[in-house]
Amino acid sequence: MTPEDRLLLKKKIKELIIQYESDVKSTEAMTQPITPENSLGRISRMDAINNKAVMEVSLRNKKSKLSKLRIALSNIDNEGFGLCSSCKKPIQAGRLMFMPESSRCVRCAGR
Repeated sequence: MTPEDRLLLKKKIKELIIQYESDVKSTEAMTQPITPENSLGRISRMDAINNKAVMEVSLRNKKSKLSKLRIALSNIDNEGFGLCSSCKKPIQAGRLMFMPESSRCVRCAGR
């Protein structure tokens, strides 16, 4: 990985971290408990509970991705960054730009 690629990737990761931090905050607001005092019909309440469950899964996924992005940003200047953790060959630059948190190449990730 060239120094220019690392710089570009570092910028991309920082942008993604900002985006995911914002997404986590907005998703957290949508996972608040549904109070029984609200005048919702039975079907509406069931729909609200279902939507809350879906948003909780989305929140967990976003927090996981955010954590992985922060780890990638902290490791980007390490010598082994960009090498597959399985086969030790370089991870394709396109894969790293699309999924900066990737620790394995496409071939090893598919296994």
